[in-house]
This record gives sequence, C-alpha cells and structure tokens, in this order.
Amino acid sequence: MNFTIRSVACCVAVLCLGVSACGPKLDNDGLGLDVPPADTNVSGAVTVSGSSTVEPISALVAEEFMAQNRNVKVTVDGPGTGDGFELFCNGEVDVADASRPIKDEEIQNCADNGIEFIELKVGIDGLSVITPAANQIECLNFADLYALVGPESEGFSRWTHASGIAGELGSKTEFPDQRLVVTAPGAESGTFDSFVELVLEPMAEARVEAGAADAEQVEGARDDYSAQPDDNAIIEGVMSDSGGLGWAGFAYAEQAEGIHLVPVAKSPGAECVAPTIETIQDGSYPVSRFLYIYVNAAEVEKNPGLEAFIDFYLGGLSTFVETSDYIALADQGQTLEAWNSRTLGRQGSH
Repeated sequence: MNFTIRSVACCVAVLCLGVSACGPKLDNDGLGLDVPPADTNVSGAVTVSGSSTVEPISALVAEEFMAQNRNVKVTVDGPGTGDGFELFCNGEVDVADASRPIKDEEIQNCADNGIEFIELKVGIDGLSVITPAANQIECLNFADLYALVGPESEGFSRWTHASGIAGELGSKTEFPDQRLVVTAPGAESGTFDSFVELVLEPMAEARVEAGAADAEQVEGARDDYSAQPDDNAIIEGVMSDSGGLGWAGFAYAEQAEGIHLVPVAKSPGAECVAPTIETIQDGSYPVSRFLYIYVNAAEVEKNPGLEAFIDFYLGGLSTFVETSDYIALADQGQTLEAWNSRTLGRQGSH
C-alpha cells in the first residue's frame, strides 16, 4: 500500500469534520490523478458518512473534486456502516458509505423518514484474517474461525480451546497451544456484519442442524473480545500479542508490517486461498465483499453540487478505488446504469 496516498486521503476525512476546513479556500491541489474533470459551474455542500473501509475512497474523491471546484464543500467521515445508515436514513447526510448492502430494517427506517436512495456498487474488498507475523498459521477454514470467534467460543482464552467445536464441524486443524487474544471490529461496523454473514452464519446453521446448539445460542460473534472502531486499531491490537487474531479490510492489512494474512478455506478440506487482489477480484478468496455508496435521490435533484460530486466519483471510479488500494469492479456497467437512470432501491446482485 502507498502510505502517502492513504495518509492524504485520511487527512482529508479528518479535516472535513469541520466545515471551515473544507470550504472553498482549501489550499490543496489534489494528487493530480488521471480522471475526468469535475464540473466547476456548480456550488453547494455535500456530506458523506459511514464505513471506515470506504472512507479513504470517498475522502480521496472529495480531495480531488475540491481541488478543481472550490465552491463545493465536501465533508467525509467514517464512524461505521451502521452509524452512517442511521444518519443517512434520518436525512442528516447526503451519501452513506457502506461495506455491506443496506439491511431491511435500514430500508424501512429510510422509508419511514421519506428517504429514497440510489445504491451504487463502487469496489471490492477482501476481509483478511490476521495474526502476528510470528504466528504463521498455514490455513484456517470457516469451521476453525467459528470455533475461535463464534458465539460458542466465548470464554476461550487459548487457541486449543477451539479444537472441540472445530472438530465437531469436521476440521482437523491443529491449533497452536498459546493464548488467544481476539481484536476485531465492533457490531456497528459493516466489516463485522460481513464477517458474520460470510463466515460465521453458515457454521452456526450447521450447528443448529446438527442439534449441537439452538438458534439463539449461535447469533453473531463472541462478545468477549476487544472491539475496535477502525482497521488500524484492529491491526495494532492483533500485533500486541503473539496469540493475536482478528479480521480487517484487505486494504489495511496488506500494507501493515508485522502482520500475517492467513489463507482461508470455505470448508474443512477445501482449498486454502490467500487474500490478494487477484483472488479477491475473481472470487476465489472466500471472504470477499462489495463496497457501496448510497445517495439520497431527492437531494440529487435539489443540490447540483451533489450530482456533480457523484458524476466525478463514478467518472474516475477505477482510479479512485485502486489508488486507495482496493480492487476495482471488473464491470462497472450496473453501477453506471443505476446512476444514469437514477434507479431507486436495492439492486439485485450483492
């Protein structure tokens, strides 16, 4: 990862928490990326909030946009996907960054408040299972991960404590006999939601079907871990103990020194695949997800600055995503069609 690019983008996000810091007088010429020009004939203000994973992309877009058009103020922050949707559905922000699709209850909240949205898929990220570099785990499958961080593992303080549940799920993985210290996203994070949905829920269903647990026992993840608000804090937490374990966005984990990205298999005996740009984009890495932005449709009609900002965002989408060290969509057709036609609501493929 390019530390300079991410640092610049994140600084924009921090600065933009104060409107005065991101106004027309912002002394910033951007990074000079090769993207289509922004519309400089509009003015206004744009507010973006949500996923800390998507935040670097939106912050970079904001920086480049405001470097060309100093009459539009763009503010970006990243409290988490769930918090962003709450603000968005309450009509408090124009755009929600999201590292998962909007949930049914969030759609209902938006509807209750008269908010109609345009869902735009913008990139791909892989959730990286991470340990300290000294703990070179060769492979963990979904059964192993459920046994280590699932709801039934609460109270497990050593890796070997997970052997029983993992074995009941068909795994033959030999865990290291050392302390288990889990650092991971909190429940407000889209990264948490995606990991639970992709990794833990299929194993929870298997436990229920086998009669080993009831449905109420296997919801979510274990509660007794260190929940951190952003990926950098998660990585620091994992690195702080030789028995550390966690998960974070690939874009953050891939650039961190002293971290091991563990190859993952979907089931015991299946192929172990390490997270890379290639394996995430082609779908062979089993813990991958799409990244999104959600746009308030009514505000697009009212605010020329918002429309110009999203036009600029999508006009240079691959460049913005790749510069932020995420993976570009193989085909942007659905995203562009949804925006150009102002298609409302959740799209069919996630």
